[in-house]
Amino acid sequence: MSIVPEAERPNPYSAYGAHGSVLVLNSGSSSLKYQLVNPVGGEAIAAGTIERIGEPSGIVTHTFAGNKTRRELEVPDHGEALRLALGMFDEIGPRLADAGIYAVGHRVVHGGAEFSGPVVVDDDVVARIDALVPLAPLHNPANVQGIRVARELLSDVPHVAVFDTAFFSALPAEAYTYAIDRKVADEYDVRRYGFHGTSHQYVAGKVARVLGRRVQDLHTIVLHLGNGASASAVAGGVPIDTSMGLTPLEGLVMGTRSGDIDPAVVFHLARNAEMGIDELDTLLNKRSGMLGLSGVNDFRELRRLIDDGDEAAALAFDVYIHRLKKYVGAYAALLGRVDVVAFTAGVGENDAAVRAAVCAGLEGMGIAVDPERNAASRRDERIISPDWTSTLVMVIPTMEELAIARQCVEAVEHLRPSSSVTAG
Repeated sequence: MSIVPEAERPNPYSAYGAHGSVLVLNSGSSSLKYQLVNPVGGEAIAAGTIERIGEPSGIVTHTFAGNKTRRELEVPDHGEALRLALGMFDEIGPRLADAGIYAVGHRVVHGGAEFSGPVVVDDDVVARIDALVPLAPLHNPANVQGIRVARELLSDVPHVAVFDTAFFSALPAEAYTYAIDRKVADEYDVRRYGFHGTSHQYVAGKVARVLGRRVQDLHTIVLHLGNGASASAVAGGVPIDTSMGLTPLEGLVMGTRSGDIDPAVVFHLARNAEMGIDELDTLLNKRSGMLGLSGVNDFRELRRLIDDGDEAAALAFDVYIHRLKKYVGAYAALLGRVDVVAFTAGVGENDAAVRAAVCAGLEGMGIAVDPERNAASRRDERIISPDWTSTLVMVIPTMEELAIARQCVEAVEHLRPSSSVTAG
């Protein structure tokens, strides 16, 4: 298999041409990220971030036409953050009144078992997302607040919620079920939900498109490696397993999260270190992973420490790779065959050493990287495995905002009986 040139790939999104742009919003507890996206061509028309919401001094950045504007000012709440963002469009460009906004897309972290796909927002949807706060107390409250504010300020266009968990709602029961008392699990909604779903779905689909294959014909392992990291096994476009669980804590070693750990560690620390629930939560989510092991969670800084002979940094890297290899092997067993291993997100796309280390020793499984291809400094999708392997190893840049924008259009189009637009 080889890469199909961009000009020769059919664009299943060309029917979106009349729909203009989509404004994608990602509301965090103390930040707002936004991007104005063309759902057909895939380019970001403009983008920005507003950080330190609620602190004495916030940071606002807005990028348009290659120019980046940065300001420091107080941003007391999300309402003011969104007003500032809209003001940046009017002041710096492009004017939203002229951008033909078709919809506003909201990234929502947790959809629970309630939402298996994107949904046009109404008051009932907001209430249902709010009811899922116990499953994502750090994320869903900010997501809900962002939706409420945006619906007030941008009331003349449809709003669509797109869920990180939705893609993994298709997991088989044997993959999402935890082996605990069924009554307890049912009462408190304890199961594997999975996260980074928009990225995993986008990358699995992109792999098929750039290879000129049907997604239904491919078995793919997707490795989304950023500060948060997750793996998925996708058979014919349908996920059969993923590494994150009830929360984004389970699975791979991450920037500040532990990933897989014996649950009894929590009991041990509670009993012997007298650590409370909140302290344990902070330990495992914010003081563990690469940061806990090495003191840094930036892989560029980690590499510098390793080159300087730092043994803790070297061990942290080895632990990270060890966990990744375990998941690749496990998912290969579940899939039966692996056509593609796809690396994506910040570390996956940019760190050749990580990619090489993950694949080292897997030649017997038909998985390897070509040193020259792997080291090439490129930003596009590419094959980095040698020609002899039975499994392609690829780098596929993720574009979560684009994935959200396209799902927004699909959700709005779905309300129209005459719609025939489908994603491929």
